[in-house]
Amino acid sequence: MKNNSAESYGWKNAQPCCSQAYLEPLVLEVCRKWQFQRVLDVGTGNGSLIPSWIAQGWSVSAMEPDEEGFRIASRYSSADIRQIGVGDQMPPEWRNAFDAVISLEVVEHLFNPHQLVSAIEVALKPGGIAIISTPYHGYIKNLMLSFMGKWDFHHHPERTGGHIKFFSIKTLDNIFKNKSFELIEFRGAGRVPFLWKSMVVVFKKCLI
Repeated sequence: MKNNSAESYGWKNAQPCCSQAYLEPLVLEVCRKWQFQRVLDVGTGNGSLIPSWIAQGWSVSAMEPDEEGFRIASRYSSADIRQIGVGDQMPPEWRNAFDAVISLEVVEHLFNPHQLVSAIEVALKPGGIAIISTPYHGYIKNLMLSFMGKWDFHHHPERTGGHIKFFSIKTLDNIFKNKSFELIEFRGAGRVPFLWKSMVVVFKKCLI
């Protein structure tokens, strides 16, 4: 995948990861504000969220570079799932094709997060919606991580394919603004306010 991700993320089965419990209901709540027909899941992992997307009545496509993740996700035959990453060429039929792109807990794993934004820009129709989640970082949470001595646990540096980027709302917004996206919604997910586990940020592709 053009040196933009780890060779393997260690997918072994179809079980949901721990973040799904607090991200899935929040993302679906955000999605109910919009009328989507075609949705692309970027970095679908083992595909554990694909049934939720299909249940909304959407036409679902998904992309995942990891070989094991792709193999497990491919069991959902009603979705169009491709083994490609954000640094790869977008299939011609996916260009300007989607009403929404959902990418959950992906951007923090990428050496070059700008490639994610570029891939989303290519895939979305003008005016389309990008729904991004990533671990939340803010002043209060960062202080608590320091006070509790939890930075090693939070960074999990020993894990292959672990987190290598950390975003505030401002820095995530900056990389999307560079590609003509507008931030339209922010939601904290998991735990109490300002100590959120993750943030869900919604961007709109500007009409040009």
